[in-house]
Amino acid sequence: MQTNVHPLLRRTSWASWLAVASTIVIWLVLVGPLVTLLLKVSPSEIVTALRQPGALSPLGVSIGSALIALLILVLLGTPLAYTLARSPRRGVRWLEAGMLLMLLMPPLVIGLLLVFMLGPLTPLGGLLAHVHLSATNTFFALIVAEVYEAAPYYVLGAQSTFVGIDQGMLDQASLLGDTPRQRFFRISLPLSLPQLTSSLAIAWARAIGAFGAVIIIAYHPYGLPMQVWTTLNEVGLQRALPYALVLLVVSLPFPLLAFFWSRRARG
Repeated sequence: MQTNVHPLLRRTSWASWLAVASTIVIWLVLVGPLVTLLLKVSPSEIVTALRQPGALSPLGVSIGSALIALLILVLLGTPLAYTLARSPRRGVRWLEAGMLLMLLMPPLVIGLLLVFMLGPLTPLGGLLAHVHLSATNTFFALIVAEVYEAAPYYVLGAQSTFVGIDQGMLDQASLLGDTPRQRFFRISLPLSLPQLTSSLAIAWARAIGAFGAVIIIAYHPYGLPMQVWTTLNEVGLQRALPYALVLLVVSLPFPLLAFFWSRRARG
């Protein structure tokens, strides 16, 4: 028995199948490099690479510098994001534009400009020297590079989260006598915490994987990205892959956990 199907329903069905197929193809293409890395590196190669003298030093450098960079972002970036989200002043929009520019600038260019801003022959570099700091090839320089590369991801993400808070709720708290500081800690921060954690997790991945600015101002001490780069240049691609895998193992769990927590919090 022949079934009559309306042409519009037939086209809708084909469009749905095409959308599903396109989604699967795009997903496979995007995760393809990760799957390739897992197929190319054996456990014995990872163990051999990490047993080399000093092999774990870049791991410690990357984790330490990224944690400090994240602490700086939380302490300084959160108030900035809240100001960008809540302040009605027109001048604040210039601050927002500055963060967008930092997001859009290539990291390599950021590194070059940091040399001219914080290099040892600049006024700011001279001030840093007075407190025994240098923004060239030091652990401090690595933190600076990571902060610059990661800050826009956290600040703009946090700003978007603060914008989404119900203004009526804040107004009611204000009528009840809460100060701006009390409204932030009692309402804005608790309601925003899952999304703030997601933004911070993205910033973590950007900080620990920072390379463009790092290679300009913080070639030493080696973090994991620089270890991957130098190993690739000195002994070849295959020997660099274990370090690349370690970098992913360190950088990805926090963003993934934050993503699932944020999804669960949104229901």
